[in-house]
Amino acid sequence: MDQKESKKTVRTFALASFLNDLGSDMIYPVWPLFVTTVLGANMTVLGFIDGLGEAIVSISQAVSGYISDRIRKRKVFVWLGYLLGSISRVGYALSSLWQHLIPFRILDRVGKIRSAPRDAIIADVSTKEERGKNFGLLRAMDNLGAVCGIIICILFFELLGYRNLFLLAAIPSAIGVLLIFALIKERKTTDSKIYKGLSLKDLDKNFRLFLLLSSFFALGSFSYSFLLIYAKECGFQVGFLPVLYLIFTAVASVFSLPFGKLSDKIGRRSIVMVSYLLWGLVCLSFLFIQSYWGIILSFVLYGLHRGALEPVQKTFVSELAPTHYRASVLGGFQMVVGLCALPASLIAGILWDKISMFIPFYFSLGLTIVSIIMLLFVKEK
Repeated sequence: MDQKESKKTVRTFALASFLNDLGSDMIYPVWPLFVTTVLGANMTVLGFIDGLGEAIVSISQAVSGYISDRIRKRKVFVWLGYLLGSISRVGYALSSLWQHLIPFRILDRVGKIRSAPRDAIIADVSTKEERGKNFGLLRAMDNLGAVCGIIICILFFELLGYRNLFLLAAIPSAIGVLLIFALIKERKTTDSKIYKGLSLKDLDKNFRLFLLLSSFFALGSFSYSFLLIYAKECGFQVGFLPVLYLIFTAVASVFSLPFGKLSDKIGRRSIVMVSYLLWGLVCLSFLFIQSYWGIILSFVLYGLHRGALEPVQKTFVSELAPTHYRASVLGGFQMVVGLCALPASLIAGILWDKISMFIPFYFSLGLTIVSIIMLLFVKEK
């Protein structure tokens, strides 16, 4: 694939990601309020639904990555993933009980089958020197779409209400499906080798250590919903919560591309380390600085954490993985880390309901410290 076609591929995926996050982030700022206030769920249920969603994401990515490598096809997983996301938002709009959300949440997160094949395409069409930048661009467009979606939520929520807003959110992802169909060309593989699957023996000890420490970190990384509800409990008005969501998303959008470029220069491990340290600061600030401006600062730090971790972690994994198994490893990594999200948010919800809203932050801080120590022993290729 020539350089012009490679750039077109990356930009098309970036635009489709922008549109998908535009739609999804019309919903996310008011999601925890919809679940707890409108549908009457407690924090344990909210943690279960959020955690279940992330676990489904992980399974979807692993399955799609494996099948994608086996059949040497990527594109079908991408457009189908966007389509499922669009359909699920219609389902949210029609839900009248929190139990109704579960099948649509599953459908929504199954839509993440797009991620590992898409990331594999981007890794394949990128040079090593541009890979961090390209993943950073993708994440920046994700976050830019999210910012625009949040602004639409803030401006039109009072006018539209929850359900009409959810219906509107289904449209951008449908447009993304059309873009993938029209502009992405499936790359022909020259490898005639039959794909027989991936086993642990194909992965070195270095990657396995990174997988293990990422799992520990993920066990403490409960969903953003807890941060928003925490802010509400500290006195923030309901109407201001989407603004807090906007703050961390905007910060992540601004810094994801610079962090990606910086990782090309100083290494992936260093930026992952920074992201873990930033999450540790988020936990500390929520625990000890509960003033109005302190909580706003916490959301800024959370945005920096997201901007550093998400693009660079994928780049790091793609480089630690064997080339022929790249989609499988990306998907498998996301599966293991994502499966930790179900107990992470569920544990956080139980600790919140049964003990105190502060305890999930102490728990997460402890796991973060363990992960940072283990990361010191990971070597870059």
